[in-house]
Amino acid sequence: MNLFELITKEPTLKRYLIKCSQSLDFYHKEKNVYPPKSLAFNALKKVQIKDLKVVIIGQDPYHQQGQANGLAFSVNSGVKIPKSLINIFKEIESNFNITMKKDGDLSYLAKQGVLLWNVFLSVADSKPLSHANLTYLEFTNELIKFIDLNFDNVIFLLWGKKAQEIENLLVNSHVLKSSHPSPLSCYRGFKGCEHFKKTNALLKSFKKTEINWGN
Repeated sequence: MNLFELITKEPTLKRYLIKCSQSLDFYHKEKNVYPPKSLAFNALKKVQIKDLKVVIIGQDPYHQQGQANGLAFSVNSGVKIPKSLINIFKEIESNFNITMKKDGDLSYLAKQGVLLWNVFLSVADSKPLSHANLTYLEFTNELIKFIDLNFDNVIFLLWGKKAQEIENLLVNSHVLKSSHPSPLSCYRGFKGCEHFKKTNALLKSFKKTEINWGN
């Protein structure tokens, strides 16, 4: 069972999920809204509940055509890799002394139990944060609290001030914090944070399978 299927069985989360679906229906009446509505909950559908180990919080989807695929920081194969993701790949390379492929699709991480979650589920073309909807935020908060309460030893990677706002919702989970990987803030703490190596060390201590961060 994946996370999306689990949520549909939880009354409170399901109620917020329905509200989010209604917001998506409303926004997709506009032209050029990303990602496609069918991929809005892709991050939840890609992670099996038995595998969930890590949560990475993004803000809203990429806002150019063909980029967003429903996974935070991820783009479809063949799409130019955004600068934030380039910096993420550089950090992975530094942590494990490997070379990343020039492919920005992070589905391989979702399949290993990494939830790549954007707080806001849609965006208008070329207008970042244009759909900063309270309904999306409420759903995210309930989702985070549900994961924290019902899953053991989940690791949250919180990059930047916006992502770190959810820390006060966490009681049982483990948190690693740094600046955002964007070019403007990468050098304020993300570069050299070793979050990927540290995450694997924590997973090993929990006797869980480590993440293969290389693509």
